[in-house]
Amino acid sequence: MTNAYVALEGGRVVTARSRAPGRAHGELVFTTAYTGYEESLTDPSYEEQVLTFSYPLIGNYGVREERFESDRVHPRAAVARELTDDVAAWLTEEGVPAVDQLDTRELVIAIREEGAMKCGIAAGPDATPEAALEELSACVSMSDHTEIGEQVTVDSPVAYNRDGDGPDVALIDCGAKGSIVTSLIDRGATVHVLPCDTTADAITELAPDILFISNGPGDPKNFEAAGELVSTFAGDIPMAGICLGQQVIADALGGDTEKMTFGHRGVNQPVRDLRSGQVLMTTQNHGYTVSDPGQLEVTQVNVNDDTPEGLDSDELNIITRQYHPEANPGPEDTLGFFDDVVALSGSTKAVSSAD
Repeated sequence: MTNAYVALEGGRVVTARSRAPGRAHGELVFTTAYTGYEESLTDPSYEEQVLTFSYPLIGNYGVREERFESDRVHPRAAVARELTDDVAAWLTEEGVPAVDQLDTRELVIAIREEGAMKCGIAAGPDATPEAALEELSACVSMSDHTEIGEQVTVDSPVAYNRDGDGPDVALIDCGAKGSIVTSLIDRGATVHVLPCDTTADAITELAPDILFISNGPGDPKNFEAAGELVSTFAGDIPMAGICLGQQVIADALGGDTEKMTFGHRGVNQPVRDLRSGQVLMTTQNHGYTVSDPGQLEVTQVNVNDDTPEGLDSDELNIITRQYHPEANPGPEDTLGFFDDVVALSGSTKAVSSAD
């Protein structure tokens, strides 16, 4: 039954089947992950995007809340070759439009060749191609979402594991996945999750052992407050960053970032460590990358396109990673990153877990 339409940048309209009704628009991107649809759909890094799954069947092991990375679905809409009833019901409850029964291979090829693109979606009994085109006309580029951090950050500071025997970590929440907090707590850290507009005075008052800039959606240049924290405390407080956090730190320390053609989104991205020569399999979700590392040293690169995947500075006591060491889902090759983060503080109290 054709009762959904996907309007692509340029004006082409693709017909589909409605699985969760509604209208939406956003940047059309794809993930190659074949598991972890619950984690992907609740990842704040997908805010203001329309997520296409390249794997053909999404929902084959149900929906379980304990796998969620946040408290809601973040993509504006979901697209798949086939969605199960469980996932369709979940997205309907969340008010997130979803469509299937279209050629996702064709969509993925279009994104790879033309780049991530604007799109509009209309789904449900009253959906029309014109409605999808109206949504497309309302779509803006990701870099124009200047206040996107406010959509995904905590409203006020929250502390976890106050009785931990490891360092105090100030986690600047630019759209942090829940498993980042869990990974730090598992190593004994006390984690203070702070809004993305936290001021330098607030950090001074908290006096953390480590400043951690999280992952998040959109253009890193729009997270000015987080960048100011990096500029203010670099060399004084040890720092770490994941994904957008790496980009924010590089930008703040004399480097630069740029938008990628279609980004890296999946659970099998190969990364080479330049010091050891080891190749690690990683989980990734980003559409921007570091083009100039500034004061930082590139220590890891993507095997496929040589983009920076790890930046370090022994002098400034900083380590960052472009991929997601916490995975969930994905390979566990890089879990040791969190041991390195905890060790930044020089704390002997922290409990290190094996890779």
